[in-house]
Amino acid sequence: MSDDERREPKIDMLTEERQTFSVSELMQYMRDHLEKDGVLSRIWVQAEISNFRHHERGHMYFTLKDHTTQIKAVMFHGNNRRLRFRPKDGDQVLVRGYISVYERGGTVQLYVQYMQPDGIGDLYLAFQRLKEQLQAEGLFADELKKPLPHLPRRVGVVTAAGGAAIRDIVSTMQRRAPMVPLLIRSVPVQGEGAAEEIATAIDELGTRSDLDVLIVGRGGGSLEELWAFNREEVARSIVRSPLPIVSAVGHESDVTIADFVADVRAATPTAAAELVVPSLTEVQEQLISQQKRLWYALQQRIKQEGKRQEWLSNRLWQTSPTVRLKQWEQRLDIAMSSLHRSMGTYLEQKQRVMDRLHLRLYAQRAGIDGTAARDELSRLQQRLSQAMIENVKVRRVNRNHLLKRLDDLSPLKVMQRGYALISDEEGTPLRSVNQVKLQEKVIVRMIDGTIMASVIAKGEDSSE
Repeated sequence: MSDDERREPKIDMLTEERQTFSVSELMQYMRDHLEKDGVLSRIWVQAEISNFRHHERGHMYFTLKDHTTQIKAVMFHGNNRRLRFRPKDGDQVLVRGYISVYERGGTVQLYVQYMQPDGIGDLYLAFQRLKEQLQAEGLFADELKKPLPHLPRRVGVVTAAGGAAIRDIVSTMQRRAPMVPLLIRSVPVQGEGAAEEIATAIDELGTRSDLDVLIVGRGGGSLEELWAFNREEVARSIVRSPLPIVSAVGHESDVTIADFVADVRAATPTAAAELVVPSLTEVQEQLISQQKRLWYALQQRIKQEGKRQEWLSNRLWQTSPTVRLKQWEQRLDIAMSSLHRSMGTYLEQKQRVMDRLHLRLYAQRAGIDGTAARDELSRLQQRLSQAMIENVKVRRVNRNHLLKRLDDLSPLKVMQRGYALISDEEGTPLRSVNQVKLQEKVIVRMIDGTIMASVIAKGEDSSE
């Protein structure tokens, strides 16, 4: 090939037809084509995270890379808030999203909509399947959750004896409530056979009558290390335990199936110990506060009962038959005095009428027979006096008769023969067993005093 043939063809800059873009138009053109691409609009990428940054607004910015290249990625808050793990640099992940252009920076990046740890996909799927199965059976329902005792007699712990979890639990229990003993059931918390031994330990401790609550857990670790607490046999042993169980597996970000079925989930083993026993100082403060409230309530009750006793005593005195009889006697005296006054007034009126009649008669017969008139007047006066005396005698007999009847009807007269007057606490006389209820208080008045009694049984008189 000659040098002329290797030379690039000459372009006529004046005559060639061309399309020119601004940078913004170029970015817009690229974004439209990328987002319309059938593969790039829903793509799965397997990569390693680097340069991870969790912005304060909730968005996650990071780079996805493999051993040869990399691409910028972003996962907005609306998508990453459902993540079950906290991504970090070096994590191998499997993400799903779409490719587009960030126009301001002029970069092509992956917009991530879903992310899961890579390499543990099978475990994660198994976790999701078991979670959905147990949830469908209703094993996560709040109705199944048992309350924790306020101050347990003894606490059972299912964990590894040499692990960090048991050290945290023991130190926390000794600090908060050293009087509460622990029963530790050591089990392997990871590896082959761990789930079966954990389930067996929960079943054994659940039958012990000297325990009030169980803590089941371990320290932090990877998903594989925590996997025993995602096993079905552990979940079902927690559900059938008659004792309330606190799950304490890993750290705050670690969530296991045991957390869903447990009665209470604790973020850490230390938090679990704080949940099952109260602080001794707090208990002492609560006891002092309750003692003060109880003492105040007792004082108020004593004052109320004193006022009630005083009211009952006044009521009892006011309804006493003796007082009633004296009141009736006073009313009778008043009535007799009124009767005497009325009789005196009546006689005076009649006397004045008689005097006027005598004067008129004396005037008519004056000068005819003065001696006869005076005799007649004297005779009429004697008849009037005799009538008044007879009237007073009759009224006195009637009064004595009324007094005798009143005395015969007096409750004191009846009570002297061994009878008693029964009334309720309000002083209302009781005439039938149907007017009282069992355990109700009644007042029994006798000739020489009063008894406050309580009804313990009642029945109708069979002799009638």
